[in-house]
Amino acid sequence: MGAGGGAFQRDIVFPGAARLLDPKPRSHILDIACGQGAFAQELARHYSVHVTGIDAAPSLIAAAKRTPSKTCTFGVSDARDFARLFAPNTFDGATCLLALQNIDEISAVFQNAAAVLKPEAPLVLVLNHPCFRQPRQSGWGWDEERKLQYRRVDRYLNAYEMPIEMHPGSAPRIKTYSYHRPLETYVRALADAGFMIDDMEEWPSNKTSDSGPRAKAENIAREEIPLFLALRGRLQG
Repeated sequence: MGAGGGAFQRDIVFPGAARLLDPKPRSHILDIACGQGAFAQELARHYSVHVTGIDAAPSLIAAAKRTPSKTCTFGVSDARDFARLFAPNTFDGATCLLALQNIDEISAVFQNAAAVLKPEAPLVLVLNHPCFRQPRQSGWGWDEERKLQYRRVDRYLNAYEMPIEMHPGSAPRIKTYSYHRPLETYVRALADAGFMIDDMEEWPSNKTSDSGPRAKAENIAREEIPLFLALRGRLQG
């Protein structure tokens, strides 16, 4: 997520996702592409639920397991192929936070989620906003004549794959990939998997500029251009 990513997770993404999920005590939640398990552990701690977290990276799952928890279970599994590990109707809800933009086959993620969720169970997705945060094809600009900070978007409708250096400078050959897709791709993929979208939220930055000649314009732009898109789909029976 770049600079400030941890603060954005703590202050915006985690609380927003938990509110949309609205888990009931003793329910069983699946966290897809859970990383080091921070959100899973927060859910278990504050909502009295059991959370199963899966991620394709063994090192991240190892890190998640280093935090002892009686109500969190972690395992290595590809987000595109995990349904075979669980019985149908296992989970009361599922989340996938800030990971879809790094997964090439989102339809497989949604199909696998549909196979293990109970009818009417929510699937909460949070991603970098696809309308405003295209990898390497969007950015901030400054209109000197109008004293206006604006968001420039160079590409939107056509999906594309963008290589991202994991360690610029020290190991430029090690790359991951970020995938841009227009919003309609997510909506259609969810519908094809049997989900009806019943809520959508767009979350701006919570940072503020309190000094400098552009502070007012920067704060207006932050309020108007969202960083994140949250979608909640419910599995239809």
